[in-house]
Amino acid sequence: MNLFDVYPINDITIVKAKGSYVWDDKGEQYLDLYGGHAVISIGHTHPHWVKRIEEQLEKIAFYSNSIKIPLQQELAKKLGKVSGKEEYQLFLCNSGAEANENALKLASFHNGRKKIIAFSKSFHGRTSLAVAATDNKNYVAPVNESDNVIFLPFNDEEALEECFEQNGKKISSVIIEGIQGVGGINVAEEGFLKAIRRLCDKYGAVYIADSVQCGFGRSGKFFSHDFAGVNADIYTMAKGMGNGFPVAGIIVAPHIKPKHFILGTTFGGNHLACAAALAVLETIEAEKLMGNAVMVGKYLRDELQSIPELKNVRGRGLMIGFDVPEELKDLKKNLLLNQKVFTGEAKPNVIRLLPSLALKRRDAEDFIEALKEEISQLTSEQDVQVSDTTKA
Repeated sequence: MNLFDVYPINDITIVKAKGSYVWDDKGEQYLDLYGGHAVISIGHTHPHWVKRIEEQLEKIAFYSNSIKIPLQQELAKKLGKVSGKEEYQLFLCNSGAEANENALKLASFHNGRKKIIAFSKSFHGRTSLAVAATDNKNYVAPVNESDNVIFLPFNDEEALEECFEQNGKKISSVIIEGIQGVGGINVAEEGFLKAIRRLCDKYGAVYIADSVQCGFGRSGKFFSHDFAGVNADIYTMAKGMGNGFPVAGIIVAPHIKPKHFILGTTFGGNHLACAAALAVLETIEAEKLMGNAVMVGKYLRDELQSIPELKNVRGRGLMIGFDVPEELKDLKKNLLLNQKVFTGEAKPNVIRLLPSLALKRRDAEDFIEALKEEISQLTSEQDVQVSDTTKA
């Protein structure tokens, strides 16, 4: 049997990981500024994370949600403390898509409405409702298409106001990433998030803060939406929540009341998942990783902005993007092959940096040196090609 071919794969086999580095089966070391797609939040194989999981594994790995699991309550308490949302309620699941799916569903249960507002270049997951609210036709099968989703321009307050005026009481929820990831590191403006809060209050809609990629401290605040100074009704979480262990969840404002059987999960909130998520929160708190994300992220953005070939450097904390001109289209590939540095991308021309929140300054400095070297090499090659063309 072959694997179902759905991803373009780099011909690299990673067999070992530690901190911000990974090693392949040939012993080659790579600097990881991709974090397995923003998943590695506290560093690969962090010793506290490993110990927490190992200790739990020796006790019990799994039982269903039909019994009390005290670790879930422990996780809820710690998450409330670190995030500052202590009055919220926690529902645990397994992936970002599930988190968004449950958030959208819960909003509809809450107000009995169907319409969803989502935004251009959004990505909310690949399950049926989450993908219907995703602005990428490559991901949406015919069976997923829905006339219940209204797509608006990102950061366009006038279009948002007009949509609410026209649809008003039909709108169940507004879902927005605080910083769009797959869409290309596009930061939601603080005024725009405040407008969402105001209009949701006015019309009785639910404000869903998709924090799957931009949450869990990556921006320098626990939720990147917090920069706007307003609270969402539901926050969705995944990726960095487990540092590589599959765990996700939503936290729900107290005015949204639970009811038996409207949500459910088999594996969500299992013992190992809770242990992994607790280890992440404990490490973020003990090692002050949100502060590190701010400091190292600022260094990276400042340095990137000083490189004239790169355009539109943007982001917050350690969620950074920049545009690459056509003549440097091989930059990401060359960083990996020549400099042994993993980075992310967003089509057609964006490089994304999504490293561990524990990324050290010296590792960031090494990356900038490697980046400058590859830009210089590509620029020199372009100059030679232009010279040869002129001579011809």
